[in-house]
Parts: sequence; C-alpha cells; structure tokens
Amino acid sequence: MLGIDPGSQRTGFGVVDVAGLRLSYVASGVIRTAQADFAARLCEIFRCMQTIVVQYRPQEIAIEKVFVNRNPDSALKLGQARGAAICGTADANAGVFEYATRQIKQAVVGSGNAEKGQVQMMMRSILKLDGPVPADAADALAAAVCHALRGRVPLLRAGLRG
Repeated sequence: MLGIDPGSQRTGFGVVDVAGLRLSYVASGVIRTAQADFAARLCEIFRCMQTIVVQYRPQEIAIEKVFVNRNPDSALKLGQARGAAICGTADANAGVFEYATRQIKQAVVGSGNAEKGQVQMMMRSILKLDGPVPADAADALAAAVCHALRGRVPLLRAGLRG
C-alpha cells in the first residue's frame, strides 16, 4: 500500500504492508523538488513516483484530495502536483483511492481537526516507529493507514473485544 501526500515543493510518500489486520511500516520519505521552474518540479515528482512504484510495487495507492482554502492558485498548483504523482504511479496498475484530509485525520487520530504533530505521533504509535517522521511522510503514511483501515474498523473493534 502506497500513501501519497502531494505538494509541489514537498510530496510525502509512505509504504505500508497490510496483512489481515496487521500493518507494518516498509518505507517513507519526502520528495523535495529542487527546481525553480514549476514544470520541472512536476516532472521531478512524476519521475520519483515512477521510481517508488518500481521499487515497492504497491497494489493499492491512497492519495489526499485537493482542498480549496483561500488561495485558488495554490489549490491549482497542488492539483497539478497531485496529477503528476498519480501519473507517476500509472505503471503499477494499482487502484487509486482518494481521501479528504479530514477523513484521513479522523481515521488515524480520531479527529478530522487533528494537527500535524498528532498525525506524526499516531503514525509512530500505529506503525511502531522508533524515530521521528517528517510531517509530509507522516501524512502519506496516514493516507495509507486510512485506506488500510477502511472497512476493517468493525473487525478491529471485534478483535479488541474478543
């Protein structure tokens, strides 16, 4: 399972192995685009995603949806970065699933208004990580965990009771 937190300057990615109800951390990181030219940054995101897909071969991909806050130009750029990331995963022939930021936070923290630090802390806890996780990588891992938990929450609750 590959999670993606898209951004035109920093795109987070997180890879989680899902075996039944067990989630295991595989890898995570942040693609930091160095180019000043926007088109070059999109190309860098695309190429890095291609490399990640070849290396980890995800069967499913979870990505954050774009939200429009105050600045439509920023939302448009974010949407383009998101498109570059999705296109970069096309060779995986994996299903792509989209989640709103609030939906992801609700799934992993229990509150759609959770702060980035809370998401980072929960990813360390859920995936049993020793060290700190960069915010963008944590958000990507959270997208993957959110998708992995989709439809499994009743099973998890039953497992906790039994």
